Amino acid sequence: MQFTITTTSGLERKIEIVIPHTRVAGEVQRRLREIARTANLKGFRPGKAPFAVIQRQYASQVQGETVSELIRESYSEAISTQNLRPASDPRIEPLSVDEGSDLRFAAIVEVLPEVTVKPVEDITVERTVTEIGESDIDAMIESMRRQRVEYSAVERASISGDRVIVDFVGRLEGVAFAGGSGTDTPFVLGAGRAIPEFEAALLGMSAGETKTAPVNFPDNYGATELAGKLAEFELTVKTVEQEVLPVVDEAFVEAFGISEGGVAKLREEVRGSMEREAAEAVRGKLRSQVFEALKLDNPLELPRALVDEQIEALQADMMQRMGNRQPGQQLPREPFEEQARSRVLLGLLVGELIRREGIKVDRERVRAKLDEVASAYPNADEVRRAYLQNPEALRQIETAVLEDQAIDWILARARVTDRPASFAEVTGFGRQA
Repeated sequence: MQFTITTTSGLERKIEIVIPHTRVAGEVQRRLREIARTANLKGFRPGKAPFAVIQRQYASQVQGETVSELIRESYSEAISTQNLRPASDPRIEPLSVDEGSDLRFAAIVEVLPEVTVKPVEDITVERTVTEIGESDIDAMIESMRRQRVEYSAVERASISGDRVIVDFVGRLEGVAFAGGSGTDTPFVLGAGRAIPEFEAALLGMSAGETKTAPVNFPDNYGATELAGKLAEFELTVKTVEQEVLPVVDEAFVEAFGISEGGVAKLREEVRGSMEREAAEAVRGKLRSQVFEALKLDNPLELPRALVDEQIEALQADMMQRMGNRQPGQQLPREPFEEQARSRVLLGLLVGELIRREGIKVDRERVRAKLDEVASAYPNADEVRRAYLQNPEALRQIETAVLEDQAIDWILARARVTDRPASFAEVTGFGRQA
């Protein structure tokens, strides 16, 4: 076998391989003889058919199989000899596959770039540090109360925070438009779920009151036929209801699955949950800073094949989350390009760091990660068993753990500065959606 390798562009290599026709013919003959020993052809006892008959029957099939296998074997030998690391399967271009001639073909493949990770001691990250105080717990419990808010009818004009039950009809130039009417529709004033001018018109109205109010649709309104238009809404308030928050008592505590310990136990559970949430948020921000620093310090030329693979994965994930399962439908590539490139770059850099530093997967952390994943499902034991019985799924868990270990390795050597921050700043708690 002879081969030559040329760089066609960037990371793409063209491997031209020549296999002598004598090797191809010899392999074809060897395979035909093997077939002849066991072939069961009509009119002949098994293994007794003349070789000429075997050739007529099987030569074409064996020739094709032999050529395909020799191409695979010689390609593997060429990349192994030259220590090439393919980023994907090759594209095979036959140059000469005629029987009786040397087998010549070209394999075009992208290779992985040479990866060198700069010293991580130069990386600087900021770690936010927060302590959960009693006021933080109070705010969280208040949020929990609001999750169980009820409403009670009142005989007064509506104020912010009230829920009003409304009949309405919207008109453009005096003509009612599709989707602009509603009956017994609830609106919580101040929740920001309606156009501001619509909500403002309902403020101060009482049950049984009707009025007509002008409402400007925003220029970026979702329904393009209404965007930027001035409409008039006829509003009739049926009921005004004020919010009623539950009292934090034994019944409230039990609603959250706490049967013993009362309010004190609830506060303890809330504190623990907030501490875990804060730790996870801090970890996520540290992770992002480490990844950004790695990318900035270690730019690489990326194999197009790996980027394409990630784009397809991101598209499939988005389609699944959108609930769109129409066969053949595809999302545009451009919105996913940057994220895909980031994934590939980080995968190469973290992978090299793990290899270079000999970081081995921590089995205890794998078990903990698996428990964490399984605990999100009601049938946790079944989910855990399913992962353990699925090598690919378990490998994904191990990869995630190895990545976490690599981050820990970097953080142990990087310059980390601590900055005090509130729970709300760290987690975004209380931020308006």
